[in-house]
Amino acid sequence: MATTDSERTYGNWRRPASPGIGELGLMGTLLLLGGLVACLITMMVSLRAALVLAAAIAFVLAPMLLVRDRHGRTGLQIAVARLSWLRGRGRGRHLYRSGPLGFTHAGAFQLPGLAACSHVVDATDSRGRDFGLIVVPTTGHYTAVFEASVDGAALVDGDQVDTWVAHWGQWLAGLAYEPSLVAATVTIETAPDLGTRLRREVADNLSPDAPALAAAVLNDVVRTYPAGSAQVSTRIAVTYAANPRGGRLRTTEAMTREIATRLPGLTAGLSMAGAGAARPMTSAEIAEAIRIAYDPASHPLLDAARSGGEPLAQPWDQIGPAAAQEAWDHYRHDSGVSVTWGMSEAPRGEVLSPVLTDLLAPHRDITRKRVSLLYRPYDPGSAARLVERDRKDARFRLGGANAAARDTVAVAAADQSAREEAKGAGVVRFAMLVTATVPRPEDLPAAAAAIDTLAPSARVRLRRMYGAQAACFAAALPLGLVLPDHLRVPTFVREAM
Repeated sequence: MATTDSERTYGNWRRPASPGIGELGLMGTLLLLGGLVACLITMMVSLRAALVLAAAIAFVLAPMLLVRDRHGRTGLQIAVARLSWLRGRGRGRHLYRSGPLGFTHAGAFQLPGLAACSHVVDATDSRGRDFGLIVVPTTGHYTAVFEASVDGAALVDGDQVDTWVAHWGQWLAGLAYEPSLVAATVTIETAPDLGTRLRREVADNLSPDAPALAAAVLNDVVRTYPAGSAQVSTRIAVTYAANPRGGRLRTTEAMTREIATRLPGLTAGLSMAGAGAARPMTSAEIAEAIRIAYDPASHPLLDAARSGGEPLAQPWDQIGPAAAQEAWDHYRHDSGVSVTWGMSEAPRGEVLSPVLTDLLAPHRDITRKRVSLLYRPYDPGSAARLVERDRKDARFRLGGANAAARDTVAVAAADQSAREEAKGAGVVRFAMLVTATVPRPEDLPAAAAAIDTLAPSARVRLRRMYGAQAACFAAALPLGLVLPDHLRVPTFVREAM
């Protein structure tokens, strides 16, 4: 962070680079050195065989590890993604059918994909508030979801906004000291305001003896106000692991008791960060939010039931879509068609606090828009090792003969990160997913053009998640799905490429 005479700026986001020769990461460098050794040994036997081996190594390294697109993906990553998509499509994994005529157990409308085996547990925290705990058995993760009453930054002094941002940074840094916590997700969703709650509120409070003019004005407000207005929802999900760092697997009862004692402290910290009166969501509220995400046409019915004080009971095995079909570049689910983008590059340089305002605001070309910030905090020991390793790698790249100006800036940024971590700052991995949902496939080009226009104002680079639309759609929901834990390729292999 840097302070100017007028406004405070933020920055110094870094993606740790794998050490290697030139554009090669650690894995590419090891392959290159191993190939050179193999060529030298083969040369002792046959020069022709050594030349063939050298050509084969160059053929593998050049397109797969040296060629990168504008999002930083290597040719190997692009090829693997495409082959995985073709393999899954050939097996019919892009299609999903549930219900009595589907293929789910007992004709249920269960969630598809990574969330298929999830279920919810009802619990009560230490303040006596009921909440729902989402359980994902495949990864041993337990997720609680908060709903925040965010007022926004309109008509708020800049000093107050800076205070909120500072407390938000402290809240994120404190996640590293939460035992067993592995991830946190902040989801801001914008959707059309149906006006149901406004009509209910006016009808309940309108006096039968009110003047005719006053009643006419209120009725006109109820009729015209929802047109063009939007409903903004903010949800924060915190995910805990039942077996952190390979420890002993704890039971659901033990995890429920532990999480119930930690929720009051987390919600209190959120209130200081401008989230208002944050409260845990019940299992019925979480189920309703997920149901509407997969079936936007159910929103009027569920909203009318909630505004009438009689929310519909949504069993967890009945909130999934009746049908879903994943394409290479979009995802169709019940009454909606969605496209999900992922952040491939954080803002360069310094930004102001309202940098994401346009991206988060409602847009007329997008019926429902969901922006999710995914956080995975490092524990203090891992954070110290990471910043020191990143500092050494940055200096190693600067020591080359062809060091660029960007390498000099990277060294300064790595040194600053190491100093801040040494003073007690937290280190958090973060990502962003943006989902746009429209009612018809022909509305997708306008929605995609809107996101392409909003991304530059937010100083982020977004990439459409080709071949992974269904998984990324689910990860952007407050379900506690930590995508790296669902991948088959180990983390150290992905970081070394």
